[in-house]
Parts: sequence; structure tokens; C-alpha cells
Amino acid sequence: MSRALVKSDSTATEEMLTQDLLRQSLKSCQTPGETNFEASAPHVFVIMGASGDLAKKKIYPSVWWLYRDRLIPENTMFVGFARSDLTMKEIRDKCQPYMEVKEAEQERYEQFWELNCYVRGSNDTQRDFELLNQKITEVGTDRANRIFHLAIPPSLFVIVTSNIKKFCMATKSGWTRIIIEKPFGRDSESSSKLSNHLGSLFKEEELYRIDHYLGKEMVQNIIPLRFGNQIFEPTWNRDNIASVFISFKEPFGTHGRGGYFDEFGIIRDVMQNHLLQILCLVAMEKPCSTAADDIRDEKVKVLKSMDELMLDDVVLGQYVGDPEGEGDAKDGYLDDPTVSQGSATPTYALAVTKINNERWDGVPFILGCGKAVDERTVEVRIQHRDVDGDLFHGQTKRNELVIRIQPDRAIYYETYGTSYKGAKLPLAYERLILDVFCGSQMHFVRSDELAEAWRVFTPLLHKIQNEKPKPIPYKYGSRGPEEAYKKLAENDFKYSGSDKWSKPSHEVCM
Repeated sequence: MSRALVKSDSTATEEMLTQDLLRQSLKSCQTPGETNFEASAPHVFVIMGASGDLAKKKIYPSVWWLYRDRLIPENTMFVGFARSDLTMKEIRDKCQPYMEVKEAEQERYEQFWELNCYVRGSNDTQRDFELLNQKITEVGTDRANRIFHLAIPPSLFVIVTSNIKKFCMATKSGWTRIIIEKPFGRDSESSSKLSNHLGSLFKEEELYRIDHYLGKEMVQNIIPLRFGNQIFEPTWNRDNIASVFISFKEPFGTHGRGGYFDEFGIIRDVMQNHLLQILCLVAMEKPCSTAADDIRDEKVKVLKSMDELMLDDVVLGQYVGDPEGEGDAKDGYLDDPTVSQGSATPTYALAVTKINNERWDGVPFILGCGKAVDERTVEVRIQHRDVDGDLFHGQTKRNELVIRIQPDRAIYYETYGTSYKGAKLPLAYERLILDVFCGSQMHFVRSDELAEAWRVFTPLLHKIQNEKPKPIPYKYGSRGPEEAYKKLAENDFKYSGSDKWSKPSHEVCM
């Protein structure tokens, strides 16, 4: 493959690159069928589970950055709610290591915390939600728009949303929006039960099912990359593409999180949500517009065109310790004291699926994810078909377009850090929370989309749960089970092993 810089001239792509352009995007975020926020109306952002890790590491930092950059209304108040007996100072101290405050921002930072308050309460106590409602009304007036971010375990979704509906909804002059964190159920049945419960309480436009991967810079740029560049779309089909490989790799194991991970496994934790969402964006047809439901309609069509996954479609692995490794690498998954003894939960999975439509008929879409492997990457590799009448007798590598989502954002060969030096790239939660203020659901999961995603994976998950197939062992720090790479080869993905990303010292334009 001849290596060249791929530079998109798409306005939609560039709007996401700097703080100023993100602000311009905010001004024009109203699209057909969506409601922009009124800057003059008071807003209250409520963090349910304010004492937890997600709140301190992601949510409080994200709303601080949005407030710092004046991307949300100045008259926004923030209310934390949790069972813990905490003061606002204690919450602030817990969040401090993650807030990234510069010296010049200190005054603005103090103003942010002055807009925060905390309510101690139980998730299942009526009186505590009545007190929460009183506090929201007190700080935001009775006409304030309300956003509830549920940074709580899935087991609490039902009781908490029921209590919000009964006691904490905005009045008719304002709106209420609910942000729900994954996992959205464990299979089709549990997901449907949760969706039916939420649907009985709220309208679909009030629900924001958050998958933070949909807020990542390069994931959001897949649509303008495809549909805003004449160079890509004409070849984006089965006539030109041999296979698509979407992969997620982490070079560390469960590190004491085995109790949580063992309950869900790598397929539920990563593949059924993050990787499947990326697949939909790569494979979808051109939507009628950039309105949220037009885009989500096309994603649902992709999912409806996919067959259910079977055990023969996947390779499952579980990492074992490397006796010659250092630190955590010496321990395997089953050495984690929080993991069930003899657990068959896979820490690596590779699945091959097909999309049965005119554009993609016969093209393998391969999803791979693993813990304790050789590197930290999330990327999409789109391999083009070999050229007929090969002049080079197989000596050249197959042409491959790589969209690198992390750690270095790149479309081979360009990093955003190189071309847009000094640009502030908002993190995923920052983007998505701003979308909720704007009322844009483009990057959130709709209920029918969720149902189709679970339809594809539920038979496989039940098969694994009931039959408990023994995962293939692979060494900590390796590239995963060799059987996975055999599966890739069987599905027309040619792995050379020599293509490693490194930041370019200079740019070469295509």
C-alpha cells in the first residue's frame, strides 16, 4: 500500500476540530424534528449517583468543561444526588484530579462550583425524591428545563426512573431529558423489558441512551468522511471492498474488576454496543438528512439486514499469565481473586457477520475485541479487493483504509494533533452531554435500534451461557488466539503484521 495523507475537505468534519468551531456547531445544532435549547431558560443538570466513579471521572469534568467554554447556558445549575453522606466540598475534592483546571481558569472554576449543590437521598424513597424536586425548583425555578444523568447501576434504572416520573418532572413550560448509561439489558428479553418500562414513562425524544463511543471524534467523522468526499463513496461497496475489520484492543486485564467483568464478558461489554455502533456507521446508506432519526433509520436498516450470530461465527479466548512477564502480566484472568473459580467468561472475542443487502452482499464484517493483548487501539480497517491482472505477482500489500479511533486519531496518514496543532478536541462525554442540552439525538441509541442489536447477539450469548464453551487460552500481551487470525484469513482479511501506526514527521497530501 502506498502511504498517503488522507485529508478531508468536508466542512462537517472540520466543524468538530476546534473549540471555536464546536461553538459554531452549537449555534446551528437545531435540525428538523429536534429542539434547540433556549439560552434564556433556566436549566438544571442532575447527576444521579453523584458519589460514584463515573460521576467524578467523566460527568463532573465534562459539565465543567462545557461551562468553562460557555457552550451551555450561563443559568445552568448542577445538582448531585446519592446515598452517601457527603458535602459539596468532598465531592469537589474527589473530582479535582480529573478536572484539568489551568491557572487562568481558576476564577471560572470557582463560579462553576458555586452553581453546584448536593442532595443526599435513597433511590427507592419517595420523600427523598420530593426533597430532590424541591431543591431543583429552588435552584432553577419551577420553569427550568431538567436533565437527569443516571450514573447508577442498571439494577436501579427502573426504580429511579419511576421516581423521577412521579416527583421530578419539569412543568409544562419546560422539558425533561433522561440520560441512561449502558448496559441496556443483558439480552433481548431484559432489554425489551427495560425499553417497555421507559416507554411507559417517557416519550422517545426524552430518552438519551448513551454509548460514549458515539461521542468520539473519529466515530463522529465517519459520516462526513463517507458522504462528504467523492473519493470514498463510489468505492464503498462489495465490488471494491473485500472485508471490514473493526477491532478493540486493551493491553491490560481486569485488574480487580473481574467481578463486574465476569458477569458481562467482552461481548456484552464491548462488541454488542461499541463495535456494532461503529459497524452501522461504516455500513449504512446515505440518510435523507443529518437529522437524528434519518441517521438512526439507516442504522436500523443495517441491523435488520444482519443474521443472528451463531457459535461457529466466533472465536472465544481467555488470557493466561505470562511467566516471563512483569507485574500484572504474570497473572491470568482466573488468577484475579474477584473472578469466579473456573470461569469460562471470554476476555477475547472475534465474530464474523454479513450484511444481506445490495451494497454489502458477501462482504465479511469482522468484529474483534480483547483484553490483555499487545496494544491499545480501536480502529476500522477497510481492505479493498485485489486488483485483477496483478502486475506485481502478489508482492504488494492489499490496499487498506484505516480509521484509527484511539489512541491517536487518524485516517491514514494523518493525526489530528499534527494537522490541527493546539486544537481542543472535546472528549466523548463532553460532546454527548452538549447534544442533550441541544436536544440532538443523532449520537444516541433509539429503542428499535437497541432491539435489533440484541436480536443479532442474544442467541450467541445464550449459547455461551448454557453450553459454556471453553475459551482458547492466549498469553497476556500477545495478539490474541491464533485461531482468530485463521478466522480472519478465512474471511478475506489479509493480515501482514507489519503495518504499525506511528505519527508522521511531516504531511504528504494525497
